[in-house]
Formats: sequence, structure tokens, C-alpha cells
Amino acid sequence: MITVTEATATAGALERLSDEGVSIWLDDLSRRRIESGGLAGLVATRNVVGVTTNPSIFQAAIGSGAGYEEQLADLAVRGVTVDEAVRMMTTADVRAAADVLRPVFEASGGRDGRVSIEVDPRLAHDTAATVAEARQLAWLVDRPNVMIKIPATKAGLTAITEVTGSGISVNVTLIFSLGRYREVMDAYLAGLEKAQEAGLDLAAIHSVASFFVSRVDSEIDKRLTLLGTDEALALKGRAALANARLAYEAYEQVFDGERWQALEGAGANRQRPLWASTGVKDPAYKDTLYVDELVAPGTVNTMPEATLDAVADHGDVRGDTVTGGYDRARADLAAVERLGIAYDEVVRQLEDEGVAKFEVAWQDLLDAVTKSLDSKGVDAA
Repeated sequence: MITVTEATATAGALERLSDEGVSIWLDDLSRRRIESGGLAGLVATRNVVGVTTNPSIFQAAIGSGAGYEEQLADLAVRGVTVDEAVRMMTTADVRAAADVLRPVFEASGGRDGRVSIEVDPRLAHDTAATVAEARQLAWLVDRPNVMIKIPATKAGLTAITEVTGSGISVNVTLIFSLGRYREVMDAYLAGLEKAQEAGLDLAAIHSVASFFVSRVDSEIDKRLTLLGTDEALALKGRAALANARLAYEAYEQVFDGERWQALEGAGANRQRPLWASTGVKDPAYKDTLYVDELVAPGTVNTMPEATLDAVADHGDVRGDTVTGGYDRARADLAAVERLGIAYDEVVRQLEDEGVAKFEVAWQDLLDAVTKSLDSKGVDAA
């Protein structure tokens, strides 16, 4: 566990990041982290003001079995299905984490102190089932600082509007393209308008839009390497930052428009951009690249703990590194396109792969829990 003394020596970059208007959220959760006080320690000493989860995170945490033995035994005695067992364990963790972060939630007026939990990834292309799952998760966690994660698939867009319109705060995930990001913002505004028509308090509804970063470089860099020309190799490591910076430009445009201003006058909150997948995949890149180069006011950066530690140790937080770079960002993406790497094809592939990876992680989790329940002599079918 991190001590206050250790944090005092290393948290300067994290403090500067917070001062620049970036909310630091941890991209990880486990029962052991909660019960050991590790999560509370990060909140107290490392400027962490939120937590995100996803199927891969839960697969790693629950699949290990650490901290879940007693609950698994109880669930086995009750003879629950594997789906119910997973839902009970994941919502219990999110509820406990939300309680740890409740003081941050209260102090920030609901802006931070959030814990996100994702709908079953197998429902990514089913609007009605996603809406029903989102409502059920919000009810099960039963904490005002929970956010329900909905993937930004075509089916997810309508679900975002419906769930927001019912007063539930949403974390929109798996956003890779600028076009889809604009659709996500439109879906959120439509949800706010629906909530307003229903007489709900718009001030109580918050949202973030999780724009994925490192995976864009991973895919485009692979294609640039195959081309192998000096021009292609010079563009490596630039596409993901360009994409994210142009997403922030789109955010500024949408939340400076008349449609938003009418909602803001009614008490609505902006849907903040959240930089996701911020751990570098290429060891040739600085491990704080997607933090140092994506500093902008009103954003969230959700980091795995390794990235959080790296920023605390040697992050280079030097002010806004986004809003002055739009022209360069457009030029970088245009240069990639000129080399025959089609942006639309890349981001469509990344969305499909993102959904598929979460489905695999979820199935692995179901398989691990099934094995645990079966070992206790219970049919988990």
C-alpha cells in the first residue's frame, strides 16, 4: 500500500495534472484492492477521484479467486446460475468502491467520485437488452455515484439516449472514431432532452465519453511498419494523439452550440471526454505518453496502476497539450490516409475487436466462476 510519505515525494505530476483540470481515474478494481485499503490510499495520496472497470478487469480479479472465496461458497450453496453469481460479485465490488469514493462524489458535486460498471458485453448489439441491463445494474449497485458503461455501437447509441433519459449517469465506452464520437454526444444531448421532458433533475445526470487511445497507434503503427518507408515510419506514434486531439475539438464545438446552451441553462452537465486505453503498448514509447500529451481542461484520464505510478514518478505535465494542436493533428491523419491506410476501416476494425475482446474476457470469467461453483458440488448451468 502507498504511504503518505512516498506520495509526498512523487505525486507532484499528479497534482499538476489535477490542477490542469484533468480528473484522474483508476482503470482497475478488485476486492483485495478495496479490502486492503489500497483504493482508499490512492484516493488519499495519488489524486485518484474515480474508478473504471470492464470485463477484462473483472476477469482478472474474480478469475484469480482472491478475496471471493466466501461469497463464491455462499452463492454455491444457494445454487445460483453463473450469470447471477458474476453479477452479484461485480456489483458488490462496485458498490464497495462507490462507498470509498463517496466523499469525493459529495465534494465535487457529483462530477467525480464515480465508479463505472459495464453492461454484459454480449448485449452490445441489442438496444433493448442493453437498456434493461443498465437499469438493472443501477438498481443493484444502488449508489448515486455509479456510472453504467454502454459501448458506443450503433445499438448502443439509442440505449445511451434511453438510459440517460431515465436519469441514469452513463459512461460511454469503446469510442474509436471521430464520427462515432459526434454520434455519442448527440445521443447524450437527446437523452438530456428526454430527461427534461420527463421532469427529471438534469443536474443529477453526469456522463463521460471514453475515447480509446493506445489501440489506435497499435493498429496504425503496425500498418506503417509494414509499409516501411521513411515517411511511414516517421508517422508512428502520432495517429492516436491526433485522433484524440480532434475528438477534443469536436467536444468544444458541440458544447459551445445552441442546443447545449439551452440544456446547460436548465442545469445539465457536460459529457466530459475520457481518455481510455492510456497504457502504452509499444515499449519504444515513453510510458506516460498518453497522459503527458493529452492534458486539457474538463477531461478525465483513466489509467492502469502502472501508468499512474509512472506519471507520479516521471510524468511531464506542462500545461494544455491538446487545444493548440488541431491543425497538426489533421495533417498527421491526412498523411496516414495518403499512404493508403484508411481511417474509417481502421476504426471500424478496432470497434469490432474491442467488443469481441470484452466478450471473450466475459466468457473467460463465466468459465472460471462455473468451475468454482462446480467444485463446490453445485450445477452452475
